[in-house]
Amino acid sequence: MALGWRNRLKRQADVTAPPAAPADLGAAIATGEGTYITTTTAHDYLDRIAVHGLGIRTTAVLSVHESGVIFDRSGSDALFIPRESLRDVRLDSGMAGKFVEKDGLIVIEWNIGAHEGAADSAETNVDTGFRARYHEQQAELFAAIESILPRTTQNERKSA
Repeated sequence: MALGWRNRLKRQADVTAPPAAPADLGAAIATGEGTYITTTTAHDYLDRIAVHGLGIRTTAVLSVHESGVIFDRSGSDALFIPRESLRDVRLDSGMAGKFVEKDGLIVIEWNIGAHEGAADSAETNVDTGFRARYHEQQAELFAAIESILPRTTQNERKSA
């Protein structure tokens, strides 16, 4: 297993590191405790992104701001997803080793940057999963993320 993980790290060495969070995020629109599940290649719920600590499950606090989404992860660096990188948000039942009831996970699709191993090296979209600790926070977090999606993404979602 360790050999497989090490090989995955080598294959994904060219994946762009997520940006650092801005010093002043402003007030949070919504915040919730829960579990950061993992980050995978978009729409491939088993292909974990191992580099930059993105493939490791940990407890986290998810907060949604006008400038983007931040996961304050225990034992790992915070993961910041800028608003302009957001592509979609959906509810799902599982990804990479964590399967729950229908619509039990918030899955955020976002653009992490170029990756030569991807089919389209100009852009690599990934999915990041989060499970809220308290069910009532799930809907609030989902709505908050949906509200900050870039306009072009919102228009694409309405026409689909």
